[in-house]
Amino acid sequence: MRNKLRELAPMMVVLEALGERFREVRRNNDRGDVSISTVIIWVAVIGVAVGIATIIGVTLYNKYAQQLSGL
Repeated sequence: MRNKLRELAPMMVVLEALGERFREVRRNNDRGDVSISTVIIWVAVIGVAVGIATIIGVTLYNKYAQQLSGL
């Protein structure tokens, strides 16, 4: 039983922090809406980052595929 509690303790801390944040948001009605241009910029940045990561991954895979197949 103690091991289960030790495993669940970090999750309980996270859930308590999220609950406190939700209570704070309910008390404070200022939602701080994000403009559409900010959303577009973030989507573009994430898209470019994923594209770069994919290119690097494919390049490395192609370079070392022969060595990896021998494992």
